[in-house]
Amino acid sequence: MSSKPLHVACIMDGNGRWARKRGLPRTAGHTAGEESLADVVRAASKRDVAYLTVFGFSTENWVRPRAEVRHILGLHKKLFGRIAELNENNVRVNWIGRPFDEPGSRTPLYVQRAIRKAIDETKTNTGMVLTVAFDYGSRSELTRAAKRIVANQTELTPANLQLNLYDASLPPVDVLVRTSGESRISNFLLWQINVAKIYFTDRPWPDFDSVELDAAIALAKN
Repeated sequence: MSSKPLHVACIMDGNGRWARKRGLPRTAGHTAGEESLADVVRAASKRDVAYLTVFGFSTENWVRPRAEVRHILGLHKKLFGRIAELNENNVRVNWIGRPFDEPGSRTPLYVQRAIRKAIDETKTNTGMVLTVAFDYGSRSELTRAAKRIVANQTELTPANLQLNLYDASLPPVDVLVRTSGESRISNFLLWQINVAKIYFTDRPWPDFDSVELDAAIALAKN
């Protein structure tokens, strides 16, 4: 590992377009995207990446068609259930999003259980930290942090805001990956990407591979 922990963040876009191009339902694209994520996790864990943070499901995604949401939720349960593989690669699981016990949280109980189980059963791993942002929105995160500062009657400073984020221990992002030809940030890690470089690729997420990952890592190091 390098002396400075490398933090790669990914906005995994283009599953639906990948499926449409092949005449498949959108759900097939999400399934392919979940497999691609597993491949990227394996590749990143063997490279100079200390933190990999991925945008799994946003606070805005709940408005998608119900069947599509159900499919995505099932894929996340499967993702968090890959514990044997995660342990084999020495990956520690982390999660950020609206806390389960706070108003507005919409994470179903079965996904909550899968998240907690994955965190608990990988907590002794010492390799890469995989953070999945689920039911996550950066504006919600920052608003909650500011409200906590006000409630605690502490001074509103950048340091105190950082301490009140969903996970204050996450280091700044070094490179943000955005797939599928989009050039938007989409309310993802707005605080954490303040000094990040951004790697844009036309490839949809299901086609994102280790070659693209290496290019993103190289950009971060330039």
